Parts: sequence; structure tokens; C-alpha cells
Amino acid sequence: MKTQTISLVQDSFAKVAPIAEMAAALFYENLFRRDPALRSLFRSDLGTQGTRLMQMIAFAVNRLGNPDALVPALQKLGRDHVRYGVQESHYTTVGAALIDTLDAGLGDAFTTEVRDAWIEVYGLISQTMQRAASEMEIAA
Repeated sequence: MKTQTISLVQDSFAKVAPIAEMAAALFYENLFRRDPALRSLFRSDLGTQGTRLMQMIAFAVNRLGNPDALVPALQKLGRDHVRYGVQESHYTTVGAALIDTLDAGLGDAFTTEVRDAWIEVYGLISQTMQRAASEMEIAA
């Protein structure tokens, strides 16, 4: 991953972090608007879930330049999500909801360049998670 991509994502996330609670709520609103059936996958309080979501995004964003720290965590997350009922098709919906949320949260700062960086990063994150999930399913 290019240094510029990492910087764009980290710099833009630093602008979202102060409004993490609002961003998480908006993310779930966007997610359920795109696919209302996904609501059934969330058994815990969405406030608590939103805190976890923002913590995981922060963890990933802060380790983009350190794959040795990031990849194992994403693999575990991918395996965990299988247990929660997440299917491969859900990753596309989540990615779109994330982009919608960043667009709303960052406003004019969500330039085409920033958008493309987030799409690239989310693609790598979701591929890593999905690969781990499919390896788990194959082993089962």
C-alpha cells in the first residue's frame, strides 16, 4: 500500500475520530437503509456495537503501515464474523455504508482522492477478513 494512501486514510480518520459516536450511529443508519435484513445480525446494543466498530477502525487505520500487526487481527475478526452470521455479500454493503458515512462526516474534505484511498483500504481489509473466513469454512 502506498504511503500516500495510508496518509490520506489516517488524516481523514483523525477528523472523524472526535465525532466517533455520531459517525457510528450514521454508519448503522446507512447500513440498515441499504439492507434492513442486516439488523438481525446485531444482538447487542448499537451504542456498544458502534464503540467497538470505531475502535476496530481506529486500530486498523493506525496499523496500515504495519501489516504484521494488522493482518492477524483482521483474520481473527473475519473468523469471528462467520460466527455472527456475516456472509461474503455483506462486505460490499458494509463498504458502501462506510463510504456513505465518511462522505457525510467529512463533507468537502472527502475528496475523490480520499474516497479512493478509503475504497482501497476497505478492499484490503475486507479481502483479508473474507479470506480468513473462507479458510475457516473449508477447515470445518
